[in-house]
Amino acid sequence: MPVNAPSGTRLDELVGLSRSLGRPERDLVILGEGNTSVRLDDETFLVKASGTSLAEAREGSFVRMDLGRTLALLDLVDPSDGELGEALMAARSEGEGDLRPSIEAVMHALCLTEGEATFVGHTHPTAVNAVLCSDRAGSLSEGAIFPDQVVVLGRHPLYLPYVDVGLPLAHALLDALRAHRRRVGAAPKTIYLQNHGLVALGQSAGGVEQVTTMAAKHARIMSGVLAAGEPVYLTAGQADSLDARPDEEYRRRVIQGDR
Repeated sequence: MPVNAPSGTRLDELVGLSRSLGRPERDLVILGEGNTSVRLDDETFLVKASGTSLAEAREGSFVRMDLGRTLALLDLVDPSDGELGEALMAARSEGEGDLRPSIEAVMHALCLTEGEATFVGHTHPTAVNAVLCSDRAGSLSEGAIFPDQVVVLGRHPLYLPYVDVGLPLAHALLDALRAHRRRVGAAPKTIYLQNHGLVALGQSAGGVEQVTTMAAKHARIMSGVLAAGEPVYLTAGQADSLDARPDEEYRRRVIQGDR
């Protein structure tokens, strides 16, 4: 979907994605957990307002942010919580009323720029966090254990050791995204945050939905694997072959709604 698509269309898709990720039976978030975003154009993006529920998302649940001013928050030096809150409010586009953007707005801005995403979904799936909160957290990103993991989650997911939310996480993510690009030549689709949760990056709302769903399945399988023994990863050659096959590339586009 081109970046200059009508903002109303993108807002509708963001609302639909948020409600879907927030459905209680999916066990991806509860209460006010998680946040979503979409890039509207070269200068603005929408991010979920602080304290709102994904399951009950509506048009008024999102704050329009200035992309440049949001990224400029990375230049703040040891701001207090109050100073950061004021800076986030000042980074909003004009006319946004009293809505307060999520503390993770800078993380979203980075995913929409350095991460080359159009839509972002950040959730705290119980199945994923069951692994991320253990001493085997890295097992989710150390290799592929089944083909569809490669097709949907990408050949090279990104794993980030625990960092406090807000600007510390944003700074760590900026460094990690740039290092990931240097190492593999592309942005990740899947980001695992140790002791925290999952970030899904996509060019469409459907892409974020599918990455989130497959990451939860992958984590459930990995939990079973670790209970039974040690993971048997596909070889690098096998995973590379799956990632490059034309039929799998076509299936990937269809699954993620990018056909």
